[in-house]
Amino acid sequence: MAVLEMTDKINEAMENNQFSIRVFVDLSKAFDTLNHNILLNKLYYYGIRGVAYEWFKSYLSNRYQYVHFNGYSSSRLPIMCGVPQGSILGPSLFLIYINDICHVAKMSHLILFADDTNIFVADYNLNNLICNINYELQLISEWFQVNVLKRK
Repeated sequence: MAVLEMTDKINEAMENNQFSIRVFVDLSKAFDTLNHNILLNKLYYYGIRGVAYEWFKSYLSNRYQYVHFNGYSSSRLPIMCGVPQGSILGPSLFLIYINDICHVAKMSHLILFADDTNIFVADYNLNNLICNINYELQLISEWFQVNVLKRK
């Protein structure tokens, strides 16, 4: 669906004789780096309160990891960030975490698909297009920093 939506945006720009730029952003270890406090604040903002909020808080805390290889096990270390991969909740929690990035973009169209973000900007004037995409990329970069996410 994300590819179809982006194709539609490109076709629309071409039909309107506009220049367009598409930027692909791939996050590094996205599911592993979600900040638990930020995620819990976002859940609260979206209306998760009371018992449900405490359940999510409990779900994210007191988790440990270790490596077992060839009969040897490493020490258990606490997991301080990230969502459990392979879980049913992992992708949903990740989407909740990044959902507000769409409010950052003023002139671009963002398409979110898991940890991949596509940024699309079109304009009739090439110089305006370049200025607009640079402005949008600066805003999005600041959002990534505030939300403790890193681009590859």
